[in-house]
Amino acid sequence: MKAIEFYQEALNSKLLYKTTYGEGKGADGLPEEAKTRIAHAVLQTGENDMMVADIFPGHPYAVGDQVNICITATQRSEIEDMFNKFSEKGQVLFPLQETEFSPCFGIVKDHFNITFQFFLNDTTSSWS
Repeated sequence: MKAIEFYQEALNSKLLYKTTYGEGKGADGLPEEAKTRIAHAVLQTGENDMMVADIFPGHPYAVGDQVNICITATQRSEIEDMFNKFSEKGQVLFPLQETEFSPCFGIVKDHFNITFQFFLNDTTSSWS
């Protein structure tokens, strides 16, 4: 949460949404140290949204993993097209699929070793 507070101040951002791993489905079986970590948060800076999340405890950390870039679009075809282009030379870490927070979400590590999350915000729900 300290990082989110810093980004809010440094980027003059508004916190639109925040959830912890402990607030998600299946949270009862999680280690206590995981429950307070940020699973998904969205900060708005001007007209742009930035998604941030903590690495899940025990997940391996490597150079490139310290940054995750989340690309958000409102059309499934846009998400699928971008995801497929990144997948050609990259490594799919989480195939495109429906999740509890998005109708279409996936993760790819690109050929520069940077992790990209692709997130469909179908605009039927708001962050608040």
